[in-house]
Amino acid sequence: MNRLKYSILAGVMFILFFAGAGFADDDEHDNDHGKHHSHEKRQSESVSNDTYAQECGACHFAYQPWLLPSGSWEKILEELPSHFGEDIPLDEETQKTINQYLTANAADRVSVKRSRKIMKSLRGNTPVRVSEIPYIFEKHHDLDAAILARPSIGSLGNCIACHTSADQGHYDDDYVTIPR
Repeated sequence: MNRLKYSILAGVMFILFFAGAGFADDDEHDNDHGKHHSHEKRQSESVSNDTYAQECGACHFAYQPWLLPSGSWEKILEELPSHFGEDIPLDEETQKTINQYLTANAADRVSVKRSRKIMKSLRGNTPVRVSEIPYIFEKHHDLDAAILARPSIGSLGNCIACHTSADQGHYDDDYVTIPR
């Protein structure tokens, strides 16, 4: 009888152990294939502010606001009109509209899985470039500098060069094509 009890107990423990391991698995491949809660999915899609998309996207990829914390966006906008060596003359109303959009949807203010990972990696720092984010840098650590220097890519900050659906907020490996 005791042997039967121990066998049943061992079987239950075995099942609970493997079921728990399955739930605890925080696989990096939690793809964006419709598995998000509606709030997270909405936040991670394409840029939703026309002013930001037009003004900033005219010169470079219009990054999703949740890729940087609000303090970073504020620093970037405070440094205008000189933006990484370029003269960016924005009128006060346009700058205010862009600032409100970026800071309201920044990494420290939304519930997007990737933004939480970004914030954790920053440890209180406020970088002004996406390429300075430790989480982003770590995700690309295996890329040779020669690949990033290709004219078709240019730098780590040119997300859309390899992440074919970056404009929709999808950065999974499933959507990567490294150009020649």
